[in-house]
Amino acid sequence: MNKILAAIDIGTNSFHLIVVNVTNNSGFTILTREKEVVRLGKSSRDMKYITPDATFRAVATLKRFKLICESFKADIRAVATSAVREALNSNDFVDEIFNKTGIRIETVSGYEEARLIYLGVLQALPIYEKKILLFDVGGGSTEFLVGEKSEVLFANSLKIGAVRLTERFFSERKFRPELIEEARLSIKTILFPVLRDIKKYNYELVIGTSGTILNLGNIIKQYEYVDSYDNFNMNNFSINKESLSKIIKKITKCSNTKEIENIKGVDPDRVDILTAGALIVEQIFSGLNIDKVTLSTYALREGIILDTIDKSIGVKNLSFITNVRYKSVLQLAEHCNYDKKHSDKVTYLASKIFNFIKENFEEYNLSDADREYLVAAGILHDIGHSISHSQHHRHSYYLIKNSELLGFNNEEIEIIANIARYHRKSHPKLKHDNFAKLSSINKDRVRKLSSILRIADGLDRSHRALIDDIKIERKNNTLNFYLISKSKELSLEIWGANMRKDLFEETYNLKLNILV
Repeated sequence: MNKILAAIDIGTNSFHLIVVNVTNNSGFTILTREKEVVRLGKSSRDMKYITPDATFRAVATLKRFKLICESFKADIRAVATSAVREALNSNDFVDEIFNKTGIRIETVSGYEEARLIYLGVLQALPIYEKKILLFDVGGGSTEFLVGEKSEVLFANSLKIGAVRLTERFFSERKFRPELIEEARLSIKTILFPVLRDIKKYNYELVIGTSGTILNLGNIIKQYEYVDSYDNFNMNNFSINKESLSKIIKKITKCSNTKEIENIKGVDPDRVDILTAGALIVEQIFSGLNIDKVTLSTYALREGIILDTIDKSIGVKNLSFITNVRYKSVLQLAEHCNYDKKHSDKVTYLASKIFNFIKENFEEYNLSDADREYLVAAGILHDIGHSISHSQHHRHSYYLIKNSELLGFNNEEIEIIANIARYHRKSHPKLKHDNFAKLSSINKDRVRKLSSILRIADGLDRSHRALIDDIKIERKNNTLNFYLISKSKELSLEIWGANMRKDLFEETYNLKLNILV
C-alpha cells in the first residue's frame, strides 16, 4: 500500500479532497485539504439527472484535485454519494469522469455512506466505547447511524438535504414565513419513521458532522465565544439546544440571502442553502428531544482513508481507535521529533506525583481528566525544541495550541498548552495573555498541574532518565520525595527539582524535600 493516500468525497453540494500520509496501521497525518462547491444535484425531489453543466464543473474540479494528488504521488479513492447514486445517468457521469480525468468513482449506498462517516468520526473523537447516534446533513441526503465499538447497530439514509430542500421550497431564494412552515412540516413527515426507530436505541452521545451542522456551530461560536480562542477548532465543540434555537430563529427571520450574509460566521458558499439545512437540524433536535450535539470535523473522506487502510492491510478489528486522544498526542510528539526517553520519564514521574496528591489530598479535587491533561503535557512539553532551544517552552505552547489534537476540544487543548508552557521559567501570571484568558477554574487547574510537571522535569534535568522511581512520604505539611536510582550522582536532578518546586509549594501549601 502506498503510504500517501487521497480521498475524494463527491457530494451533492461540494467535493472534498484530503491527502494523508499513513503513519502506521492505525493512523494518518493530513498533508492537505481542498473543497470546491460544485452543486451536482439541483432537483427538489429525486436527483434524476446530472446536467451537462454540473458534469463540466465536476470534471474541472476533479482535474484540479488530481493535479494536487499527483504532486504528492498519492493513490486516489473517490466516493460518490446521494446525487450520483440517484441519477438515472449515473453510469454516464462516472464514465465521463474517468475518460476526462482518469479518476474512477465508487458510488456507495446510503448505509455504506453512514458507515464510512462513522469510521471517520472514530478517528476524531474518543467515542469508541460509547453507543452514539450520528447524523450528517448533506446536500442531497441525511444519514443516521447508531454505532458502538465500530459496529453499526442501525443506519439509514433519507432523501432530504440542504440543496434538495432549498430547491423544493426556496428556489427563488426567498424565505417567506409560510414557506418555512411548509418546509418544517415536510421535514417532520420525512423524518418521523426513522426517528421513531432511532428512539429504540439507548445511545449515550449525539454526534453531528459535515457542512450544515459545522456552519451552525461556527455561527454559534461567533456569537457566544467570539473572543475566547484564536484558531477555533470545531472538532469536539458542543452545541446545546438553547444556543441552536437562538441561531435558527436568527436565520429564519431573514427573508433573503442578503440578510443571511450579514449573520456572523456564515459560510459564503452556504448562504442560499443554510436556511434549509438549519431547519433539518432543528427538526432532528426536536424529534429526538436532543439536548446537545458534539461536532466532528472528520466525516466521510476520513472514513474513506481508514477504510482503505483497513482493506489494504487486512485489518478487520478497528479496536486500535479506542484511545484517539492519546494517539493524537503521540503523533504530534513524533512529528516534532521529541525526546521520547526524556518525555516518558517526565510523564511517569509526573503521574506518580499526581496520583499521590489525588489519593491523599481530596481538597484539591484532582480528576481523571486532569491526569489526562498532565500526561499529554508531559509527552509534549519539550516539542518546542523543534523550533528553537531558546524559549522552547513558549514554542511548545504555540505548537500544541495550533495543532489538531483529535478528541480534545479547544478548551482542553488550551489547558494542555498552558501546562506545557509553564514546565519551566516563569510561573503562570495574569500578565501572560495565554493564561489570563483562561477561566478561573482552568487557571487553578494549570497551576496545579504545571507545578507537578515542573518538578518531574527537574528530576530528569540531565535527560538521562537516571531516576527509576520515587517514593513519596507525607509528614504533616511536608512531602519527602525519596529518589530511587542505580546512579550515585544525582546532584543535577536534585538541583533541578529544587529549582522548580516553588510553584508546587505555593499551590499545594506544602513543603517539599528532595532526598536520596
